[in-house]
Amino acid sequence: MIADRYQRPLRNLRLSVTDRCNLRCSYCMPEAEYAWLPREDILHFEEIERLVDVFLDLGVHKVRLTGGEPLLRRDVTDLVRRLASRPRIADLAMTTNGVLLEGNARALKDAGLHRLTVSLDTLDAARFKALTRSDELGRVLAGIVASAPLFPGLKIDTVVIRGVNDDELVALIEYGATHGAEVRFIEYMDVGGATHWSMERVVSRKEMLERLGSHYGAVAPIVESSSAPADRFRLPDGRVFGIISSTTEPFCHACDRSRLTADGLWYLCLYAPRGTDLRKALRGGASDAELAELVRETWGRRADRGAEARLASGDRSPLIPLDRLRTDPHLEMHTRGG
Repeated sequence: MIADRYQRPLRNLRLSVTDRCNLRCSYCMPEAEYAWLPREDILHFEEIERLVDVFLDLGVHKVRLTGGEPLLRRDVTDLVRRLASRPRIADLAMTTNGVLLEGNARALKDAGLHRLTVSLDTLDAARFKALTRSDELGRVLAGIVASAPLFPGLKIDTVVIRGVNDDELVALIEYGATHGAEVRFIEYMDVGGATHWSMERVVSRKEMLERLGSHYGAVAPIVESSSAPADRFRLPDGRVFGIISSTTEPFCHACDRSRLTADGLWYLCLYAPRGTDLRKALRGGASDAELAELVRETWGRRADRGAEARLASGDRSPLIPLDRLRTDPHLEMHTRGG
């Protein structure tokens, strides 16, 4: 196990398999046009496997497949099968927007995927269309219906935006309960790509708890030892939900996550301005030992506490100007895997 300058271990790898997405969510991809990663730069499955093995040797034991939308990557279930064959991966998960899930849920389960998270920001069809610029709510809900029995403990992630969907907290908890799913509410974050972000649109964890408490009664925090991003809470009837408070109460002190883009740039923080080019080293003939040393040295220098720094700075304008986003797709959240 290796540790960074704050003694945070490297345990959790978020692995983007594509920067493409079939939705255009307003908090992630609100613009009309995007610069995509060159297809020749996208890592082959064999390259992904090799890099994953390097990370496993250094202590990673959790891998989450992301995008873009990971189900857009051709033969992604084959990649799941390859990674699932590695017993050192204790937790192999995927985050998906659910549009293509109904037809893939069984294949993902059979391939060995352990856990599944579906993004769902509203239960209202008109709102969904406005949020995503796509009329696909029915397919997302069908995907949840198909996958919930296959993946017990299914997670539903909801980005909460004031004036958009913040009146659906209770409805989403009730919907999740009908499918045995745990809902996790996410504070609207000012990361790259969130060009419409403002602090006024953020609904804080404190406010969410107050609203839910006024409806359900006393909400109790669950005390547990975990580096997971969500704080979990229990309703009076025993149901559990989570809140990821990256904006108002960040958790950088315990962050053990890093992100590998689909073209092999390794980011130590969602807010980091630059990444380490593992593809260049991989395709340049580096040995496994040399790749491991590059990862070890880079993580050892890590001092990133991006969300805490943003909160402390008091600067709550959008993180990256639009003109910079247009010249560097790696600054986008959808490229980094969220």
